Amino acid sequence: MTVVVKIGTSSLTKTDGSIKREAIAKLCDEVAEVREAYRDIILVSSGAIGVGLPALGHHTERPDDSRILQAASAIGQPKLMAIYGEELGRHNLECGQLLLAPDDFFVRSRYLHARSTLQSLLEAGIVPIVNENDAVADDAIRWGDNDRIAALLAHLVNAEKLIILTDTEGIYSADPHIDEDAILIPEINSTTELTAVLGKSEGAQGSGGMSSKLAAARMAAWSGVTTTIASAERERVVIDALSEQPNTGTIVRPNPQKLSAKKLWIAFALEPNGTLQIDQGAEEALVNKGGSLLAVGVLRISGEWSSGEAVSVMNTEGNHIARGLCSIGSGDLAPLLGIPTRDQSQGSPEEVIHRDDLVLIASPTS
Repeated sequence: MTVVVKIGTSSLTKTDGSIKREAIAKLCDEVAEVREAYRDIILVSSGAIGVGLPALGHHTERPDDSRILQAASAIGQPKLMAIYGEELGRHNLECGQLLLAPDDFFVRSRYLHARSTLQSLLEAGIVPIVNENDAVADDAIRWGDNDRIAALLAHLVNAEKLIILTDTEGIYSADPHIDEDAILIPEINSTTELTAVLGKSEGAQGSGGMSSKLAAARMAAWSGVTTTIASAERERVVIDALSEQPNTGTIVRPNPQKLSAKKLWIAFALEPNGTLQIDQGAEEALVNKGGSLLAVGVLRISGEWSSGEAVSVMNTEGNHIARGLCSIGSGDLAPLLGIPTRDQSQGSPEEVIHRDDLVLIASPTS
């Protein structure tokens, strides 16, 4: 079994940015125990920016300036890795650092290189410690939190389990930081409908709230991976999550169908820049026949986007049924609405969204 464990900034650092050494020691103790029972484990560790910010004069709030955040990551990452190395060393374990960006999962050559590196580390008995490459990543190709990186990593290595450790016990019916009546949701599956208002992390230096963790868990579910979201402070939380002990956070079950890494990216990582409303014939072609979306089936559009950017697809009832990468910018698509492909000017793309660039949110109808 391969296990991916992600831990957030708020669980690793204090409000002044100093490292919670005891938290890393606890985690490393559990990593050693997992290695004995399950062999392969990969850590995804946030915290580098939070650790580095005090050196740049930021002791309480997380700044918005990307240059400061990148510099903080460059300062904090080696400090964080040094402590991981020392704490894993108590168990005679070695660790290796791997800094990744979204393109490492979606550019085929980089995807294969990342997987090969991870496999080499695991085969050598090394504990890989992964973080987003904050120090050099371009704002246009970074996410700013490690939750989705962890989900894609679970897909990359065919992990069976993803464990996301945070500062709450799991997913609640409301934000437990402000609503004392919030109830822990023990299990979520592909049919569960959530209406909870998901709160942010308590940590001032963190970047990912509970909504990003739920999105990551759903990404993992589409990869066939079971996710547990639980408190990093719980004793033996990793072992209990692996054995699915009762009351260990929230378990998110896998979906019956799986998506490729590219389609995971389209469905969960990209924010749609616009919406296409389609007619019933186009919906039938997409949902039941696995077809591409043609301009003749598009009734109206809203928003602005360029060719290759993500859009949401809505049916006549106003339900969002798919997401995809639109091959035509909004300005060029508008004059083509409802026009059959044969009647369009030469050079127009045959498909508005090719089926390979489309992810269905709706299920096939009978």
